[in-house]
Amino acid sequence: MTSNASNNTHIDNFNETINNNQDLDTVNIINPEPALAAAAQTEQNNNKIISDQNVEDTILASATALDASVFGKVAVIYGGNSNERSVSLDSGAAVLQALQNQGINATHYDPKYQDITELRGYDRVFNVLHGRGGEDGLLQGVLQWLGIPQTGSGILASALSMDKVRTKQLWQGCGLSTAPFSLLTADTDWQQVVNMLGLPLIIKPVHEGSSIGMTKVNHLDELPAAYATAVQCGDAVMAERWITGREFTIVIVDDEAYPVIRLEPADITNFYDFEAKYNRDDTSYYIPCGLSAAEENHLQELSLSAFRAVDAKGWGRVDAMQDATGNFWLLEINTVPGMTSHSLVPMAAKARGMDFDTLCVHILAQTL
Repeated sequence: MTSNASNNTHIDNFNETINNNQDLDTVNIINPEPALAAAAQTEQNNNKIISDQNVEDTILASATALDASVFGKVAVIYGGNSNERSVSLDSGAAVLQALQNQGINATHYDPKYQDITELRGYDRVFNVLHGRGGEDGLLQGVLQWLGIPQTGSGILASALSMDKVRTKQLWQGCGLSTAPFSLLTADTDWQQVVNMLGLPLIIKPVHEGSSIGMTKVNHLDELPAAYATAVQCGDAVMAERWITGREFTIVIVDDEAYPVIRLEPADITNFYDFEAKYNRDDTSYYIPCGLSAAEENHLQELSLSAFRAVDAKGWGRVDAMQDATGNFWLLEINTVPGMTSHSLVPMAAKARGMDFDTLCVHILAQTL
């Protein structure tokens, strides 16, 4: 188990990350809407702020009013065997420390080293097991069979969201905009892929998270190598049209979309890859995100529709792009998002007025 000193370091790093970005609130971002339209919306926005504050106060009051004993014995599941093990270890250690800080009887459970039957000794589970085994419906099915309450989505939403292709097919069927894509095999005609999706494009393993195995392709002759990288993560590989524009993430907790975050890697010609997500400190996070009030509301509603379409519950994150003409394109859903010092869920919660410990207790309270 990660030591308490290490856990405190993770939390301190998170707070430092947020503090380093406080000056982003003062960035002057040009509102693309006409002045009259913006003025007409002022009253509506003020009413929304008051409503949001009321909801926020209710959430914080309910989370802090809970007696820690009501949760019983809690297993915080993290680690596992997936390619995202290292991220899961960081996320889970932070969550475990947060729950223990609040007096909750929480213990680390790592399925890589512990027998699944040991979970019978717990009253509920906080799932921070990223990737396969923890985010694809497998753990959800075991816990449902054992009758143990768990955080987050159930079997269906977890399995769907872990499969990028089926998620996109479902969104297309629901009339939700998602970037065009194509499944790839070793026998794929690469020129045909380029003819259909254009260049650049992004190659992705279908069943991985945290941008593992992904490659941006700028030229036709780069496709075979990109496919070879992705297929190491599993047989299912996809190509997706590259959307040139701004990248956003939308955190959803209790069927509410939190303030939208805009992501800007140091190299804006590349994508928000594993290094930018977890290891680098030169990625910029913008809250406010730079969208007009109408645009942000639209993106939040689109994300909620995407979340509900796969039957996701509890908490999660939707990733999206905005192209040069202002259109939004859904990318994917994360049903067990990261909770590390670089993670986006804690950032959005902080912008919502909720500290990390309260956020973790609030998510756990969904199991009651």
